[in-house]
Amino acid sequence: MASKILVVEDDNSIRDMLTFALEIEGFKVNSAINGKEAIEKFNEFNPDLVLLDLMLPDINGFELCRKMQKQMEIPIIMVTAKNDIVDKVLGFEIGADDYITKPFHIKEVIARVNKALQRDAKIKRNTPDSNRIKISSNVYIDNIGKVIVKNNEEIVLRPKEYEVLQLLATNKGRVFSREELLNKIWGYDYFGEARTVDVHIRRIREKIEADGEKYIETVFGMGYKMR
Repeated sequence: MASKILVVEDDNSIRDMLTFALEIEGFKVNSAINGKEAIEKFNEFNPDLVLLDLMLPDINGFELCRKMQKQMEIPIIMVTAKNDIVDKVLGFEIGADDYITKPFHIKEVIARVNKALQRDAKIKRNTPDSNRIKISSNVYIDNIGKVIVKNNEEIVLRPKEYEVLQLLATNKGRVFSREELLNKIWGYDYFGEARTVDVHIRRIREKIEADGEKYIETVFGMGYKMR
């Protein structure tokens, strides 16, 4: 079954170009020209991935991303004319999976869409190794439900947060550099920056660590490891 892509873009020429190119690649595509229409299409269309322009006429793209992620955990790739590292980090903080700066080459967009969908599909497949990966006496990874269980309560992670934590937890004591984590989780053809890893590690820590708990250790000058 063809994956469904929602294109949110107020520029007619860019929206038409993206829609045409994605349909040529075999995707089922729907589009919206503003935030209000995007939310309606998001609920009706149930996309597998969203290409989201940040500069919309009615709703800030960051706010729209936040609303979408609250409703359904799917990959969101932000598309914008801005190339500010602050905007990129903020986008990752609120749940964006990737970031494309205008002007872009359509082949780059297609590559990033395919990679994001592949990562998402990989997370959703059950892993054959074990149903549970123990992190501590009261925290474990549930590989069937794809959630973290802490004190018998479920903590939902975003797909790449889950994959990062799973990799660290299955290799306790091993130090992974930021570049190695990028290659293993995002893939060798990922165009992003090493700081992407820092953002995801911070979000994982905020969700599973509290009251002095420390599961993921920063090895200065090297990377990260699971204790």
